[in-house]
Amino acid sequence: MKASLLSLLWLSLVLHSHAQLQTGFYNGKCGTNNVEATIQKYVAQRFASDQTIVAGLLRLMFHDCFVHGCDASILLDGPQSEKTAIPNRTVFGFDLINQIKAALESMCPGVVSCADIIVAATRDATVLAGGQQFDVQTGRRDGTTSLSWLVNLPPPDISVPDAITLFESKGLSSFDMVVLMGGHTVGVTHCSVIKNRLYNYQGTGGADPSMLGWYMWYIQTYVCPKDVWWDNIVYLDDYSSLYTVDNNYYKQLVAGKGILPFDAELASAWQTSWAVNLLANEWGSAFLSMFSQSLVKLGQVDVLTGTQGQIRKVCNSVN
Repeated sequence: MKASLLSLLWLSLVLHSHAQLQTGFYNGKCGTNNVEATIQKYVAQRFASDQTIVAGLLRLMFHDCFVHGCDASILLDGPQSEKTAIPNRTVFGFDLINQIKAALESMCPGVVSCADIIVAATRDATVLAGGQQFDVQTGRRDGTTSLSWLVNLPPPDISVPDAITLFESKGLSSFDMVVLMGGHTVGVTHCSVIKNRLYNYQGTGGADPSMLGWYMWYIQTYVCPKDVWWDNIVYLDDYSSLYTVDNNYYKQLVAGKGILPFDAELASAWQTSWAVNLLANEWGSAFLSMFSQSLVKLGQVDVLTGTQGQIRKVCNSVN
């Protein structure tokens, strides 16, 4: 039964496509230059000095694709652009995308979209961090609209039912959501985000009882003390694999060591707890394949292709 269920869920991840996106879209379109190899080179250079770029690019791609689709709208500058929305103020990796774009423009002007660079660079970063190698479909074009009030991203305390509704509005199932949350394997948050969970859970004046007792004590004592002025970083995965793409995030959740309120609910809600448990255990070896396919599916959300949008000359402004 478990094998049959795994097969069905695997199909939900892999049986999807966008007619105008294709693997190898840029083959032969940039002279003798290999577009994807160029992107990979710059990502590898950054990764060598800063492994946090993996989390940065995963978040950048997610925040782009979830708002207006995967059209690089998050890269646009402006007083009321998506960059200015509160959830996007801590997103990073813009400079790397701009660097790659400049290199590709010098090789073949007006050919490679910023939207495709985000998706390909994210793939390359996850592979460098231990993820599975996979092909990305390209052929996206860049959007021309970026407005802060259109940013509707799931907050860290969103309920599982509300999150499922939001993901389904993007064509992503509840299982897609659980697999995509696996990106938290290299993610971080800050003490300010989880303060209520640590010290005033649901207005009780105490800690969230769903977190493992000794782990709660450790976070309160050494990571997020109550009365301090600094806002420490809190890792969402086990310290032994902070910069590795693996299924340890799910193991953390099953052990009662989820950090974000949503993480904790993901492990307990009937809609998602079964998937979390399987990904932490029996399906752990399949996670890397599932995660790569979930990124492919995320990268297809509301894309612009053909003559839609434009190919920006620089990623932070429209032509």
